[in-house]
Amino acid sequence: VPGTLSVYAERVVGGNYLDFKIDRLAIARYGLTVGDVQDIIQSAIGGMDITTTVEGLERFPVNLRYGRELRDNVESLKRVLVPTPRGEQIPLGQLAKIEITKGPPAIKSENARLNAWIYIDLTTSDVGTYVERAKKAVDKNIKLPPGYSIVWSGQYEYMERAKKKLQVAIPITLVVIFLLLYFYFKNIKESLIVMLSLPFALVGGVWYIFALRYNLSVAVGVGFIALFGLAAETGVIMLVYLNMVYKRMLREGKIQSVEDIHKAVIEGAVLRVRAVSMTVGTTMVGLMPVMFIKGAGSQVMRRIAAPMIGGLVTSTILTLVIIPVIFAIWKSRVLKAKENVNAEKVNEKDA
Repeated sequence: VPGTLSVYAERVVGGNYLDFKIDRLAIARYGLTVGDVQDIIQSAIGGMDITTTVEGLERFPVNLRYGRELRDNVESLKRVLVPTPRGEQIPLGQLAKIEITKGPPAIKSENARLNAWIYIDLTTSDVGTYVERAKKAVDKNIKLPPGYSIVWSGQYEYMERAKKKLQVAIPITLVVIFLLLYFYFKNIKESLIVMLSLPFALVGGVWYIFALRYNLSVAVGVGFIALFGLAAETGVIMLVYLNMVYKRMLREGKIQSVEDIHKAVIEGAVLRVRAVSMTVGTTMVGLMPVMFIKGAGSQVMRRIAAPMIGGLVTSTILTLVIIPVIFAIWKSRVLKAKENVNAEKVNEKDA
C-alpha cells in the first residue's frame, strides 16, 4: 500500500512450553485429585512463596522449589515424587504425560481474546486515507479463518474517536450560535442572515488548509469551530449597523421606495467597513505569529490557527458584499408586500 514505511509483525510461534497432561485414571488409582498433582507441580517445579524476610525497611519473599539440577530436563521432572493419602511416593511420570510444545513467545489478550500485533510506520500523516486503502488490500488478499478478526488501532483509533466527538460538537456549536443570535435579534430571518457568513468562512478555511497541505484532524476541527464564532461576530457587526440606519431612516419617513432601501444599506455598510476590517485585522495579526513558531505543540497550534486565518479573509470579503445585498433584498420584499396590502385596502374602500 502506498505510504508504508515499514511493517513489523510480532512472532506468534517460537516459544517452548512444558505441558503436564495429568492422567485422571492413573491418579484415581492412588486416591489423588487433579489439584493434588497440580500443587506439587506448582510448588516443587514452579516455586511457591512460603514466607517473607525482613531486612530493615525492605521486604523479600522467600520462594521454595527443587534445585535446578532436579528440574532442568524432562527425565528429572518425571522423577518428582507426589505423596498419596496412604503415604506412598509416586513419580510424576506415572501420573502425567510431560512434553515440550511450541507456542507464542508471549501471550497477549484483549477483551478476553488472544491477539497478535502488527506495527506499521507511515510516510504520510494522512492516517485515515492510508487505513482505508490498507483495509481494502487486506480484504482482497487475506481470507481470515472462522473466529479471527482484525482491528485497526493506534492513531487511527484515536482519530475515529475524535471524529465521532466532532460530529456531535460541530452541530451543537452551530445550534448554540443560532440560539444566541436569535436571543439577540429576536428574529429568525436576521439570525439566518448572520448564519450565512459561516459557509463564507468555511470556503477560505478549506482553501488555506489545502494550500498548507494539512489533513483534517482534531486540531483543524477545533479551528473551524472557533472560526464559526468569529464569522458570526463580523456578521453581527454588519447587520446591527444596517438595521440601525434602516430604522432611523424609517422613522424619518425616508423609506418610500426600493431606491431608498439601497441608500440606507449603502450608508450602513460603509459605516461598518472600518469596524469590520479592524476587528478581522487585529484577530489575524494576533494569529499570524502562531504560523511561524517552532517547538513542542507548534504543529497543533498551526492547525488550529490556519482555518481561522483563511476563513476570516473570505468571511470578511463576503460579509461586506453579500450580507448587505441579502438585507436589501429582504427589506425590498417587505416594502413591496406592504405596498400590495395598502393597494388592496384602497381598492376595497373604492369598491
